Amino acid sequence: MTNPFKLTGKTALVTGGNGGIGLGIARGLAQAGARVAIIARNTEKSHGAAKILAEETGVMPLVLTADVSVPEQVSAVVNEAKNSLGRIDILFNNAGINIRKPPQELTPEEWHKVMDINLTSAFLVSKAVYPHMKQIGGGKIINIGSMTSYFGASFAAPYATSKGGTVQLSKSLALAWAIEF
Repeated sequence: MTNPFKLTGKTALVTGGNGGIGLGIARGLAQAGARVAIIARNTEKSHGAAKILAEETGVMPLVLTADVSVPEQVSAVVNEAKNSLGRIDILFNNAGINIRKPPQELTPEEWHKVMDINLTSAFLVSKAVYPHMKQIGGGKIINIGSMTSYFGASFAAPYATSKGGTVQLSKSLALAWAIEF
């Protein structure tokens, strides 16, 4: 049977790719033949994930350490990925956190932390890969949302709000960049 998900020759960046859904995404991309870069804050955990991926798929991902909510760090790792891997074809914005508290107990700092990691980072990394994708004539940007994007969550207001924003960011970027890609 032919593999319908052949990504040989493609390069993919996965934010939050060192565990959970992100590691699963990185695994699938590697199994489909893509070169993969994992971008996450925890270098040790990322190297552990890279070792797992190499053992399972035979593909050793590039490990890049950054806080994807910090513009300068995003710019640096996206440029490093492009320089190391030659091109950027696919971006999975997967980095995310959640703080489970009733809304009245959240601090503004907690609210902003979730927004910055879940929503602002998707904007920052998408914006950083845009010129590289435009240069090669296109690419794919996949932003990970949540069911809470649509129905909210009484115990996770900033998470649900950030994921709803991620859905709208995806639509906005698609409209803005569709004619360019």
